[in-house]
Amino acid sequence: MAFIDATALPVALPRLRSDLAADLASVQWVLNGYMLALASLTLIGGALADVYGKARMLWFGCVLFGLTSAACAMAPSPAWLIAARVAQGVAAAIVTPASLALIGATYPRAERNRAIGVWAAASALTTAGGPVLGGWLTETFGWPSVFWINPPLALVAVGVLLVFAPKDGRIQRGFDVIGAAILASAIGALAWALSQIGRGEVQAAADASAPSGTVLVIVTGLGIIGLAVYALWERGSEHPMTPPRLAENRAFLGLNVVTLMVYAGVSIMFFLLPFELIDRRALSSTDAGLAFLPFTLGVGLLSNLFGRLADKIGARAMLIAGPLGAALAYILMALGEKESLMLGVIGPMTLLGLSFAVLVAPLSASVMSSVDQADEGLASGINNAASRIAQLAGVALAAGVASFSSGYEVGLAIAAATSIGGAFAASMTLTPVMAKADAT
Repeated sequence: MAFIDATALPVALPRLRSDLAADLASVQWVLNGYMLALASLTLIGGALADVYGKARMLWFGCVLFGLTSAACAMAPSPAWLIAARVAQGVAAAIVTPASLALIGATYPRAERNRAIGVWAAASALTTAGGPVLGGWLTETFGWPSVFWINPPLALVAVGVLLVFAPKDGRIQRGFDVIGAAILASAIGALAWALSQIGRGEVQAAADASAPSGTVLVIVTGLGIIGLAVYALWERGSEHPMTPPRLAENRAFLGLNVVTLMVYAGVSIMFFLLPFELIDRRALSSTDAGLAFLPFTLGVGLLSNLFGRLADKIGARAMLIAGPLGAALAYILMALGEKESLMLGVIGPMTLLGLSFAVLVAPLSASVMSSVDQADEGLASGINNAASRIAQLAGVALAAGVASFSSGYEVGLAIAAATSIGGAFAASMTLTPVMAKADAT
């Protein structure tokens, strides 16, 4: 539900804007409202899964996602739709970490990479199919049909959970409501500031409602101060949402650094490449979308295979090889700007899909394996939040360099550098001994 919704909706936006007589700013908030709620609350969703049960919270999140999707489909005005999209983002912030945490709680560590490989493959394939499905539904039934996909899926998911999910073991600890509110506000402020920077100068100039640079600096400062206040609050809280043991867990912190660097790199590429394909290579929007298929299909079709391999040999080598392969793909893409589409885009995108298939399942499984079972939901939430913040930061960086004459090459060079940094962080985080223990 979460991944289909994220990729199927953008193709419906022109029709949606026309039917609701919405301005450009409102249409942007249809996307941004969902994204900001998801980025701000994913960590909290993971903590809730630990405290109240992973299957229970996943069940609740699926029901909420179905209900909010129906509210989106029935929206009579832009304001209604934006509010429903924010609520839908709240539901996604529960569903995404709870689903991954439930896998961690269900499968033994020796089989976890393979199971998460299936999870990653499903997300990649639905991501790839979202634009095609969204376009067909919009043309055939109208834009509300994009949201009507989700209620039936939610019912199926709830039924599967009721029949097959293992019994939840609740952790005897309270939930830090005040800490959660401080953290959500701080991350929300930073995520909003990054999303506004990522709009780019041209788009911001065309929108009278765009915030000024001073406002962005103030909001960013408030976000940073909020994180500091949260850290102080957690030290004195009786039930800290992020226990000190996580901050002292070297492997867990290192793996989240890997996540930040790798996903920032791929986000830079995803921002820059459409402009290269459409503006310079003069491809249609449909053909430009097809150019991304080697990546999404590579992850979708091969993640399970490499997840099985990681169960046998451990994650360390794959967490080094994956980011290095991605860095090479970005370099080939930059060097191939004046080459044919096959050499400059399709070939490197195929390598990138292979590299992320090598990377995604072992990275997620290693994050889950680096903490005790009592913290798996929170660990999933933190890791998902790290990837969301990295994506926003990547877009902001890409927007900053896109205005330069060599912005495409410079952006891809930055993406390659961050990926190499991710490989270095993985090599320093997971020692061969730890990798061997993880595999067994």
